[in-house]
Amino acid sequence: MKVTIYGRPGCPYCSRAIQISEQLSKQRKGFSFNYIDMFADGISKEALSEKLNVPVRTVPQVIVDGSHVGGCTEYEQYVIANKLL
Repeated sequence: MKVTIYGRPGCPYCSRAIQISEQLSKQRKGFSFNYIDMFADGISKEALSEKLNVPVRTVPQVIVDGSHVGGCTEYEQYVIANKLL
């Protein structure tokens, strides 16, 4: 499983999504994640909306195995629903 998290510095929800991913990295073989700092990489919400083909109003935005899951809350729900932690 590969997760990509698009976020910004200082965002508590981004930090939570990273924390969940770090836990999964320790507990699940084959799990990897990548955090993309939108500010450092110059990615706007508009550009991310175009890339993901969904409206982006908040961060983080989480992609699991190439599919857009949503923000931190949706990511947590995904992890719980799939019994990943």
